Formats: sequence, C-alpha cells, structure tokens
Amino acid sequence: MRSNAIKYAFLSLPFSVSLLSIAGTPASAGAPVEAWKDHTRSPDARASALVSAMTTDEKLRLAQTANGTTAYGVVAPPEALQSAAYLAPNTRLSIPALIETNAGLGISRRYDTGAIALPSGESMAASWSMDTSREAGVMIGDEARRLGFNVLLAGGVNLTRDPRGGRNFEYAGEDPLLAGSIVGAMIDGIQSQHVLSTIKHFAVNDFETSRMLASSNIEEGALRESDLLAFEIGIEIGHPGSVMTSYNRLNDTYTSENSYLLTDTLKHDWKYPGFVMGDWGGTHSTTRAMMAGLDQESAGTAYDSRHFFGEPLKEAVRSKNIPTSRIDDVAHRVLRSMFAVGLFDNPIYRRPLDVSHDRAVALTVAEQGIVLLKNQDSILPLMSGQNVAVFGGHADLGVLEGGGSANVIPIGGNVAPDPGPRVWYGPKTYLPDPPVKWLRQFQEQNKGHVTYDDGADLRRVSDLAAHADVAIVFVTQWSHEGADAASMTLPDHQDALIEQVAHANPHTIVVLENNVIPEMPWLTNIAGLVEAWYPGSAGGEAIARIVDGDVNPSGHLPLTFPVDTSQLPRPEIPGAGFDDAISIQMKQDQNVFYTEGSDVGYRWMERQNLKPQFPFGFGLSYSDFGITQIHANGLQASATALNRSKKDGTTVVQFYVRPPHGTKRLVGWARIFLAGHTSRDVTINIPRRSIARFDTQRHAWRVDAGDYDVYAGLDSSDLPTHTMLHINTTAWLEP
Repeated sequence: MRSNAIKYAFLSLPFSVSLLSIAGTPASAGAPVEAWKDHTRSPDARASALVSAMTTDEKLRLAQTANGTTAYGVVAPPEALQSAAYLAPNTRLSIPALIETNAGLGISRRYDTGAIALPSGESMAASWSMDTSREAGVMIGDEARRLGFNVLLAGGVNLTRDPRGGRNFEYAGEDPLLAGSIVGAMIDGIQSQHVLSTIKHFAVNDFETSRMLASSNIEEGALRESDLLAFEIGIEIGHPGSVMTSYNRLNDTYTSENSYLLTDTLKHDWKYPGFVMGDWGGTHSTTRAMMAGLDQESAGTAYDSRHFFGEPLKEAVRSKNIPTSRIDDVAHRVLRSMFAVGLFDNPIYRRPLDVSHDRAVALTVAEQGIVLLKNQDSILPLMSGQNVAVFGGHADLGVLEGGGSANVIPIGGNVAPDPGPRVWYGPKTYLPDPPVKWLRQFQEQNKGHVTYDDGADLRRVSDLAAHADVAIVFVTQWSHEGADAASMTLPDHQDALIEQVAHANPHTIVVLENNVIPEMPWLTNIAGLVEAWYPGSAGGEAIARIVDGDVNPSGHLPLTFPVDTSQLPRPEIPGAGFDDAISIQMKQDQNVFYTEGSDVGYRWMERQNLKPQFPFGFGLSYSDFGITQIHANGLQASATALNRSKKDGTTVVQFYVRPPHGTKRLVGWARIFLAGHTSRDVTINIPRRSIARFDTQRHAWRVDAGDYDVYAGLDSSDLPTHTMLHINTTAWLEP
C-alpha cells in the first residue's frame, strides 16, 4: 500500500510542485476529446481540441518535467526508467508520458543494457552526407523506442568557433549550412521512428567555460548569419518537436529569458510551432521566463535552486501575472509536437536492440567520417605482408569517446584501463572495438605481423619502431561537457611519443581520436595522418578498414584545423583550466565578445589572410579527383568532377560564393561516387540566405545587387574553377 501511495504521488508531482488545482473542470467534455482522436485531423487541430478539454491544472502540468530518478524527494516509478526527465501520463485524457534520455550520439548512460555509440557529431558532419546522418538518426530513434524512451535530447548544432571547445564532439562543425543540414537530417531520422527530438543548445553556447554565467555577446546581424542560421536550417529540415535553450546568457540575458531569441526570432520570424524546453538548471525565473517564450522547465534534483514552473507558476497564473492564454499556448505547443511525431498513435513497444544492424550503421558513419589528412608517398593503404608496429592510445583495448551527457555506455562494457573521474561527466570510456584486433586480422591473413606497445618506455618504442616496416601511433585526447581545453597541446606527452617513433621510422602514421584539434609540431616528420574523431562502437574496425584499404577514405573536414592558437579570434579562453571557485569567479571574464561575427572558421582565416594547418572541407582519397568547367546560371551553379585515377572512390564537390560585401561562404555540395577514369556533372541551387546579409534596420535578409564570385573545388582553399554571378537588383527576403 505504501509503495502505491508513493507512486501515485509522484505521478502528480512532475506536472507541478503543488497538487492544488487552479481550475477544476474542463471547458467542455465529450466532443473535443473525441476530435483529438481523429487521425485525419492535423496535429494543430488535434492539439486544439485536446487543450479545450483540459483543466488549467492539467495544462500547467505540461510546463514541467522532473528527473526520472527522484523528484521533490520522491522516488520515481519504474516506468520513468531513471531517465533524464519524466512527465507522467494524464490517464483521464490518455496523454502519454514523456520519457526523455540524452542521446546526441546514442542512448546515453544505460548501465543496464548498454547501447550502440555513434561516432562524434564532427565525424558525422565529415561525411557531408545527409542520407548517412538521417540513417544514424533512424538508428538511435529505434534504439530509444526499444529501450522505452520517446524523447531524445539530441540535435546539437552549436557552431564550432574554437577548436578547444569541450563539447565540439557533439556538434557538426563551423559552417551553418553544413551543420544545420547534417543535424536537421539526423533529427528527421529520429522523429521518423515516432520519437520526439530536440535541437540544442539555443543559442551561441560555443564554450563550456563558465557556461552557467558567461554572456555570449554578438551583433544581431552576425548572429542571424551564423549560429542562428544553423538552427534555422536545422529546424526547417528536421522539424524538431522541441528547442532546448542553452545555459549561457546571450547579450546579457539568459537564453531561457531571452524574448528576442525565443519569441521574436524562433516563434515569430521562423513560425516555429513546437515547444521550448530549458536545460537542466537553466531556468532562472517564472514570469520572466514564461513570458519570454520558455514553455517547459526541465527540473532535476541536483541542478535547480528551486522549481520555477511548479507552485510559483500556479501563483503567477492566479495573480494574473501570466495570462491563461499563455498557458493555453504552452499546452498546445507540447501536445502539438507529441501529435506531430506520433507519440499518441504509436505507443512505446520495448524489445531487445538490433545490435548487429545498429553496429553496421555506426560502422558506415565512421568509415564515411574518417578523414585522411596526409599520405606522403602513398604510405596508405598498407601493403599486405608488412611488419606493423602499433603504439599508444590503448589501441589494443578499444576506441575513445567523449564525456558528459552524451556519453554512451557500450554493450560489452567500458574497457578503459583508468576510467578516470567518477563525477557526472565521467567516466572516461573506451568502447570495446580495438583497432589492433582488426589490423592483425588483415595482416595475418596476408602473412604480415602486428605488434602493440603502450608507448610508455620511449627507448623500447624506438627499438620496436626501427625494426618495423610501418609504425602507427594512436593518439587520444578526452574532452567532456562542462570544460574547455586551455590549449591545443596533446596531453600525456604524446607529442614526444610521436617524435620518438617518427625519428626511428620515417614510415610513421598518426591516427587521431580526439575532440580538441591539436598543434602538430611533428607533422613534417610523419608520412601519414588520419583523423578518426571519436569513432563510435565500430570505430576500431572502421579505422582498420581505412588503413588497410578495404575502404577508400571519403571524409572531408567540417571545421578548420588552425596551426596554433595564434590564428584564433581568441588565443586564450579566459578561465579555461581553472578548477577552483575563487579563480572561476574572480579571475575569469564573464563576457565572450564575438568580434569575428559571422566570419567563423574558414571565413575568419580568409578575413585575416591566414593559412591553416588544414582547411575546411579538406580530405584526401586513394583516388585522384579534380574539378573543371564551372558554370553559374541565376542561382544555380554546376561543375564537372573527374576521377583521374583507376581506383573507384567518393569525393565531395563543394561550391562557395564570395558576395560583394564579405568573405566567401559554402553554398552547396554534392557527395558523389566516381568510378575510375570517369567524370560527372554536379549541379546545386544556391540558397539566397547563404549569400545575403541580415539587415537589422528592416529586419530582413538582403541580397545585394552586384557581382558574386562563384567557386567549385574539393575544399575551401582548393578552388581551381571560378565564374561570376551578377545580380541586377537588390532583393529582400522574409526574416
């Protein structure tokens, strides 16, 4: 009896802190309730019908979720699944529960079952394939339903403005068109499985340092042309059910209280019909947040000083500080999203994961996202029958992944020799797919030999490397939510390991498993460089298949690799590396000024006339590709891609435009397969927003009259073909 009492108390509590009802009876009963069951009606019509049948108290319950382990001192019911958040069902109106899980790169932290980890968001973006990204979304959406969840806190689209950002691995690079397209496709895949997805973190949460306090300061036009443009594109493609706000302030106002962001831009300009949820601990007020456009507080037990959308919200409605029309709007938005993705009509059906299929998806994403950066004298692919010495990176155990809320507990368990911190962003996790196993399988089938050494004894390293035909050094760099790196230097003396191996053997290949883009003082001394990112549950096999030549590399960088921090808009991140409260509060600037504006990454490099280590869009292949014969006709551009080698392969043809008013920017691309010694014509439509400026006076996009340079190539620096596009008159677009 006691356990049932606790259960039923909890079922009420997540909706609001108080059990007292404001209004006791629905506006009508019967007909409106039946109307929302009509599958032929639109999500908006069904939501409107259901809202009209609800009491005020029932509407208010939709404005707050609770942690799925404990809430307000009450243990959650088993059906909450110890989730990131839980909103209990409304049994009177048959409104299903919302059961939420972190899932940017796979279903996070399921210690009971484990899950398949996708490669990092950077890896997914490096594929430049919306089809692959959508397939990845379908996979994690299906895993969510099989494990009992119907809301994924996925869809990270914050731009990479600094290569040291602790959470860059969750996102999709530096360009708004590429990032928005890749993430939007993933969201579309997730929601095709009748699972509601967020898009996050809205907005300009490009640093983790002091993320709960810092203000991201940027001029409105630049904001609309960069970070917000990525969100706008992602929302248009993916139609996410919810937008999650970020922790930071934007131009001095918390994003959860920022009416310019949530109401003026998102709901008015973009006509977004879904609901806005706060991040855990990211809500700071009741009336101010609600009236600015926040629809739902995500409340936990450890992150919130108080629960602003519980009893304080009821009191604000009673006192008429918040009109009932706003509460109706909240309820409509939440229910409309639930109808739109099929939560009402497709109940969760728990069943075992399809591990074989899901691992195959992760393998495809990893293979397409791995980028070959250097291949001197065609050191790769490896020849059969070689003596290969492998060093470092725990490559005999598995592959690394990032920490924080995106951390996926792998099927088979964490094989990290030192799991590191036990705090919330840990543990350091290695997925059990060791590259050495797969490399040995290839070489031993071909009378070769693979040895592994952890790299701790540099004298032993030199001897092993000197007696090998080829040496491979695996480099790992762990990042996690909540902190940025203070530098671009590799940790754990790995630069010295690379230098030692390269000195002993000029046929040295470096494989990076990383988030932070490292300085590379050893680059001229090595023969090969492979960027594997955090490669996911099938990452070891994917790396081996690229290195051995079973797969022809086709990844292209979704972000610029600078030489060092002197090339960045902010050579230092004030406060990065501080770990005590006094330093964080007293020695850290709580304002980040985005002086680069919309010139992020490769555009900043052009503006400053800088040559990066590797440019945005760069990626080598075992084939030899080229671009010729560019044409532009109106807002359409075309070029011819060539495969000049006999080896079949896939490349990414990229189109850029330099408007008369600024730096060049990506306007389109095509990932294409070319058989050996063949060619193919590629045509793209140029999005007008990609060549426009956001006019803050008229609050609209403006495409200026004038001459526009149009380029095609294989990266943002290698643009061998060029033509001119002339626009006769200035045109204005809707905001």
